Amino acid sequence: CHGARPPPVRPLGVATRGTTAAGRLRRVDRWLVATYPRLLTTADLLVVDLGFGARPVTTIELAARVRARNAGARVVGLDIDPERVAAAAPSAGSGVEFAVGGFELAGLRPHVVRALNVLRQYDEADSATAWRQLTASLAPGGLVVEGTCDESGSVGAWVALDRAGPQTLTLTVGLAGRPSEVAARLPKALIHHNVSGQPINALLDDLDRAWQRHADLSVFGRRQRFAAAAGDLRSAGWPVLDGAARWRRGELTVSWHAVAPPDR
Repeated sequence: CHGARPPPVRPLGVATRGTTAAGRLRRVDRWLVATYPRLLTTADLLVVDLGFGARPVTTIELAARVRARNAGARVVGLDIDPERVAAAAPSAGSGVEFAVGGFELAGLRPHVVRALNVLRQYDEADSATAWRQLTASLAPGGLVVEGTCDESGSVGAWVALDRAGPQTLTLTVGLAGRPSEVAARLPKALIHHNVSGQPINALLDDLDRAWQRHADLSVFGRRQRFAAAAGDLRSAGWPVLDGAARWRRGELTVSWHAVAPPDR
């Protein structure tokens, strides 16, 4: 079965800073629940939260959201630091557990892996290796969500990957400034490619221009303004995959092929 624990293996990776806070990953969790409802109803669902950090709070929050859809789901928080795992142990229970593990996922075969704010401190070349390691460990039909967000969780970006590789990029913006301010939170695979001539730079530039064109909609709120800007991107030919309900949340998902760097 997918949840059977194999013999211990050596964790792959290095310890990150481990900073976290309650609610920081709420946007990615809500996106996951809304975008992959069928996956989350998989029998014997196994979800891994990779690199849960100094406190297990975001793992517990993820478990609550997933188990609200699938009461039988098992959520495992992994961290490469044994002291963090030991400190999290008293929070285990109700389908939540903690273990030492890195990119090898402690030998587990999960259906879903959430790896937020993990690869930011790695080199870009290392992130490509990590993607291959993570997706190779997935159960059939599984998904990896890898990306970065700010300390409040209001601004972030993540890539959804399956065994075939990256499929989509999602941007979440705070709407207090220009949408392209999300550039500081791009995943490691993209952040160094936000330069003239690269597709991710073109996407952010087009999004900013569309945002500016709809400045008059600010009277109706920033959410309406962002939704109009996102609609413009789709009309301009960008492969925008979601719709107005998510746009009004300040979220935008595009096909990976439209923003992929030449080597990814």
